[in-house]
Amino acid sequence: MMNVKSLTQELIGNLFSVTEPPCISLYMPTHRIHPENMQDPIRFKNLVKQVKESLTEKYPDANIISLLAPFESLASDHDFWNHTGDGLCVLTSSELFEVIRLPLTVEELVIVAERFHTKPLRHILQSEDRYQVLALTMDALRLFEGNRHSLIEIELHDDVPATIKKALGEELTEKHTTVASYGGVGADSGNMHHGHGGKKDEVGSDTERFFRIVANGVYERYSKPHGLPLLLAALPEHHSLFNEVNKNPFLLPNGIEINPQAVSTEKLAELSWEVMQPIYVNKLEELAGKFLHAKSNGLGSDVMDEVIDAAEAGRVDTLFIEAHRVIAKRLRNKITGTFEMTDLTQPVLDDELDGVGELVSKMGGAVVFIPKEQMPTHTGLAAIFRY
Repeated sequence: MMNVKSLTQELIGNLFSVTEPPCISLYMPTHRIHPENMQDPIRFKNLVKQVKESLTEKYPDANIISLLAPFESLASDHDFWNHTGDGLCVLTSSELFEVIRLPLTVEELVIVAERFHTKPLRHILQSEDRYQVLALTMDALRLFEGNRHSLIEIELHDDVPATIKKALGEELTEKHTTVASYGGVGADSGNMHHGHGGKKDEVGSDTERFFRIVANGVYERYSKPHGLPLLLAALPEHHSLFNEVNKNPFLLPNGIEINPQAVSTEKLAELSWEVMQPIYVNKLEELAGKFLHAKSNGLGSDVMDEVIDAAEAGRVDTLFIEAHRVIAKRLRNKITGTFEMTDLTQPVLDDELDGVGELVSKMGGAVVFIPKEQMPTHTGLAAIFRY
C-alpha cells in the first residue's frame, strides 16, 4: 500500500522548503465505510484530470507525465482506498510526493502553483481543540485522535503492539488467555480470573508489562512528536495500574472510567469532549489574556501591517488567527507606496491571513487558529512579539 504520512509540524516545515514549481496540492473528503468509500477513487480520478488540465495550461514545459505518474498509482491502490480517513491531501512536485490522511473532512480543491497550499493542513494542526484517546483493556489497545467535532481511530505503527500477545510474545503467561474482562463503569465492574494461586499474579504481571510497553510506545510514537493531550479510557482499576507505569507527561490526570470495548466510537467521542471542553475553553482564555497583557506592554498587535512587519523581522512569537476567516491580500505598489487589492475571485490563494500565518511558521513562531467567538480581537489576527 502507498506510504501514508501523518500530519505533523515537521512535515509542513518540509513543504515550505520546496521551491521548485509546479507544486500540486489536492484535497478531497473521503469515507471510512462501505459503500460510501466506493466513490472516493472515482472522485480522486476526476480531480487528477483537473490537475492535468492546470499543468497543461500553467506549466506546459513541465514533465507532466512524470508528475502525474504517482497520482495514477495511488488511484489504482485498492488497499489504500479501503483504509481512508475523513479527508485526504496529496502534494507533489518534482522534489516529493506526499499522501496525508486527514482526521477531518476537507473541501475538494486542486491548486497548481509556485508553492504548496498548506492552509487546510495548518488549520487542522494548529487548532487548540486536538487531543488523543488511548482506549485500553488488559489485553488490547486502540488509539484515537479527536477534536470538538469528531474522534478518528489511528492506525498503529508496527512498534506499538495492539494486543498483549503481540507485546509479550512467548513471554506471555499461558493462563492469561483465560482472563475475561467484563465491561462497565464504576466500582462494580472488574476482571474475572480463571485459575488458581500464582497464576493470578503471573497474569497481573503480564498486564503490568503490557501497560508499560503501551505507555512507552504511545509516548515515543505519538505523544512526543505531536504534543497533544492524552486521555485514558479504561476500567477504573486499569487507570490505577496504567498511571503507576506511565511516564508520559501528556497524559491528563482525569480520564474516562469505562470499558472502551463496550461503547461506540461516537459515545467515546462524546465522553472525551466532556473532559476536554473545559480544558479547551480555559486554554483559549489563557491565550487571550496573554495577548492582552503583551499588547498593553507594547509587545503585541492586532494591526495587519504591524504584524506583517514583525513577522518579516522574525519578531512574532505567537500568532492567533480567526478560524475560517479570509482577508483579501494587498500588494504594495512600488511606485506609489500604496496598497492594491489582489484578485478577489481567488480567496484560496490570495488570503492575507494565510500568508502571514505561513510566514510566522517559517520564521519559527507558533500559529494558533481560534474560533471567532474566542478571539481577543475583531481584526482576524492577534500577535505576541518576542521583543
